[in-house]
Amino acid sequence: MFLMSRLVRFGVSMEEELLARFDALIRELGYANRSEALRDLVRERLVQKEWREGEEVVGVIILLYDHRKRELSDELVELQHHHHHLVIATLHVHLDEANCLEILAVRGPGTELQRLAENLRSLKGVKHGQLAATSTGKRLP
Repeated sequence: MFLMSRLVRFGVSMEEELLARFDALIRELGYANRSEALRDLVRERLVQKEWREGEEVVGVIILLYDHRKRELSDELVELQHHHHHLVIATLHVHLDEANCLEILAVRGPGTELQRLAENLRSLKGVKHGQLAATSTGKRLP
């Protein structure tokens, strides 16, 4: 059953120039109003807090690497198996004759997911790696 949260109105004071820049930004991003934009900003900070505090969170680790690098594929698979409790699924894409894209869906404590992303990204032959983080949604209204 879906429960609707009660909306609460509150006032916010800020400098006129800051508000003008905020209004321009939310128009550019396509928000219908300030309230929607503020809710997203608050949720973003709450998600960051979940990650910092080691809550169970989810995300994706994106890796671009040269598959011709000797033993790199084995190292990537070995690290994923070693952290099987964090890796939900993987997607492997052959971009061209040399480059591969690997996407790992991950779930676990934020600090552990960050460490896994750093370990994968630091392997020789990985050209670029990035962790995109979000919440499981359990604690977000």
